[in-house]
Amino acid sequence: MTSSIVAAQSRASADAIYFHGNILTGVDLESAHPERVAAIAVAHGEILAAGTDAEITAQYKGPATQMVDLGGAFVMPGFNDAHTHLGMGGKILLSVDLLGVQSLAEMQARIHAAAEKATPGQWLTGGGWDHTLWAGGKLPLRADVDAVAEGHPAIFTRVDGHIAVADSAALAAAGITRATKDPEGGALDRDASGEPTGILRETAQGLVSVPPPTPAMRRRGLELALQDAVSHGLTTMQDFSDWDDYLVFEELEREGKLPVRIGEWIPFAEPLALEEKQRAQHPSTDRMLHTTMLKGFMDGSLGSRTAAMYAPYADDPGNSGIPRFEQDKLNAMAVERAQAHFQMGFHAIGDRAVGMALDAFAAAEQAVPPHDPRYRIEHSQVVSAGDFARYKQLGVIASMQPNHLLSDMAWAGARLGPERSRYAYAWKSFLDAGVTLAYGTDYPVEPLTPFRGVYASVTRMNEAGTMSFHPEQKLDMGQTLYAYTQGSAYAEFAEGWKGKLAAGYAADFVVLDRDLTAVGAREVLGTRVLRTVVGGKTVYEKR
Repeated sequence: MTSSIVAAQSRASADAIYFHGNILTGVDLESAHPERVAAIAVAHGEILAAGTDAEITAQYKGPATQMVDLGGAFVMPGFNDAHTHLGMGGKILLSVDLLGVQSLAEMQARIHAAAEKATPGQWLTGGGWDHTLWAGGKLPLRADVDAVAEGHPAIFTRVDGHIAVADSAALAAAGITRATKDPEGGALDRDASGEPTGILRETAQGLVSVPPPTPAMRRRGLELALQDAVSHGLTTMQDFSDWDDYLVFEELEREGKLPVRIGEWIPFAEPLALEEKQRAQHPSTDRMLHTTMLKGFMDGSLGSRTAAMYAPYADDPGNSGIPRFEQDKLNAMAVERAQAHFQMGFHAIGDRAVGMALDAFAAAEQAVPPHDPRYRIEHSQVVSAGDFARYKQLGVIASMQPNHLLSDMAWAGARLGPERSRYAYAWKSFLDAGVTLAYGTDYPVEPLTPFRGVYASVTRMNEAGTMSFHPEQKLDMGQTLYAYTQGSAYAEFAEGWKGKLAAGYAADFVVLDRDLTAVGAREVLGTRVLRTVVGGKTVYEKR
């Protein structure tokens, strides 16, 4: 037996052997030449061994072993998406899809088509619009929706989920008038006469209560989102959806129909007793489904100018964003939840929001004896130069979505100005500071495919290849794949059994139509998934 084989002590027959492949078993950030093998043996949902075709066949082929010829295809550990919203994605798949609309007129056309098919009184919902893609870049207003909604109450979220536009019928149903006050952590846009324009920012979206989907509709939307996930090579999703969505995941698991591993987040701002009850509902040892961290929001988004900044936006001098917490209250809540042994992850996009999150984590660390909480900052988009070292000092993980740069780079520089832009989407600065990176998509804010994020990480160029944004912050392919597999596994305390194709690790892997480590960066965007395997079971195969 050669030294290339990595095998478990057991010599039991494999359930399946995948052979004649170009298999990347994992990425070692300290090595320029990660291990490649030709074959892997799988049994009971785990990797038995990895090595040459001859070695693996001789040691692990039994009379019932399934032999799968990979035909020389590239294989790698499955993508672990560290930040998704499956519930929102499912709703969008069943509602008015406004992703990618290139003008207000196109948005209106899609809404009108849905209105004509809707039953009387039915709400029109959906989202995905992005006014920065439109000529002039103006926000849609209630009147724009009124013109095409045929009287149906309607509300549509922006692609980032931090603002929405509601029509007059929806505002009336919510009792929103010129006398309505802005809620804490949110705002209603108003025209010159003081009337609401229909734009609802941050928590103001909650003033409009949309009837919930039926259980059947909710399940159907989630099933569609999950199938989309496995078709893009995702084997784990770290997710933040409604509790009713989580109950559907439990239902699917009981029926043997859950195709990916899901780590579900619980809202940070809920009462602690409820958080503890939800955590206790499902065994934490279940590797297919369980709850993980508490997710809190420090601010909004850069595209909506609601991200909390220390200084005003360069293109909006009177605006520094909207912080969602007072620091003292945030610190107290973080300490209380740390004492209850919760992992916490805070959405923070602006540099002020990042500072707030770090301050809260520092307070929590001081209040609890030394341990390994693996606190996370989700997005970490704009960071003060001195705060990279604080991430490292506190052991905070930077959970980032490189595909956001593809959507944002056309205007991010104008929002931030040149100095802050140097430390925006700063993946290399995090790695240089010794901070763990965990990559994801933020689906459905961005498409679910991981390959856009891989491309963005290694190029920092737009998809047309015509614009770049601080290329000194790009990563190499090894660092990128590590962040999307082992880094994401570390962020959920799973690096000991997930993210590599080694003996004893979960048999979670993807077969691709090209070797991501050998093709040009532009070719990464066209990558297609041939097979997705979760726990040794093929959950997607390209036909």
